[in-house]
Amino acid sequence: MINVGIIGGAGYTAGELIRLLLHHKNATIDFVYSTSNAGNSVSSVHQDLIGSTDLKFSDAINPKVDVLFLCLGHGNSKSFLETNSFSERTKIIDLSNDFRLENDRIFQDKTFVYGLPELQKEAIKRANYIANPGCFATAIQLALLPLAEKQLLESDVHVNAVTGSTGAGTMLSNTTHFTWRDNNFSSYKLFDHQHLGEINETLKQLQSDVASEILLIPNRGNFSRGIFATAYTNFSGSLDEAKLIYRNFYKDAAFTFISDGDIHLKQVVNTNKCLLHLHKHNDLLLITSIIDNLLKGASGQAIQNMNLMFGFEETEGLKLKANFF
Repeated sequence: MINVGIIGGAGYTAGELIRLLLHHKNATIDFVYSTSNAGNSVSSVHQDLIGSTDLKFSDAINPKVDVLFLCLGHGNSKSFLETNSFSERTKIIDLSNDFRLENDRIFQDKTFVYGLPELQKEAIKRANYIANPGCFATAIQLALLPLAEKQLLESDVHVNAVTGSTGAGTMLSNTTHFTWRDNNFSSYKLFDHQHLGEINETLKQLQSDVASEILLIPNRGNFSRGIFATAYTNFSGSLDEAKLIYRNFYKDAAFTFISDGDIHLKQVVNTNKCLLHLHKHNDLLLITSIIDNLLKGASGQAIQNMNLMFGFEETEGLKLKANFF
């Protein structure tokens, strides 16, 4: 049994971590740190946990926990680690973007490993510090990695991806209010989303000479959770050849699956799965990729990484059923 600490306990990703950890047979929650909510019950903020836990938010930190999850806003994990020390044996999983890029991986005496299990499972098993991938990055990388491994990214990749409102976090803004989001649809950060950096670096691990550009159009959907991404690029082979490439690449993946039928978000929401669907149109291959942005795109993948780091069953705590109806 390992002891777990969570920093930044009031956000969506922390809430999902708590929910998953409460049902994890190898983990117990030592503390959930939140200075703004210290002393309050966790279920007063994460109201889906009423009756599931008596935990209270804490403003005290146990520096000897076995694993620490950082659920802080982007740019805040580094400053937190600069002012707080932990045991040498404490493993850290950061859910922000502070350590995802190669130039940011080494911090103080810590070397962070990019935590995409479908690509770096063995490195994750040996790691003490993990940079958890971004949600758009996860969906898009899983759509393209098999092509990169075969050196087949030879032309630009056009990506259109829609995310739910939880991807923007708990803080309200003009584009997260119900009256703006409901019955609405919009694009943002056109061709310049912050996740493009980690996507490009990861693809180059498999295809070092990749010259194609990822042309990403991120969209805000009028639903709460999930990412629906479509990507297309030139592919001269047949659909059957493409399916074989993808099935071989993901043959040992615990949560990524190829579907012969059309896919939709209700198949993955509330799960740690990524579902992929392939479609051939003339010389183009279209890959559809769907995930739950809070689970496979954040907290679920963080638990998956924790399982690998501690030698637990990779799927422990993550055997979740989708909310299909």
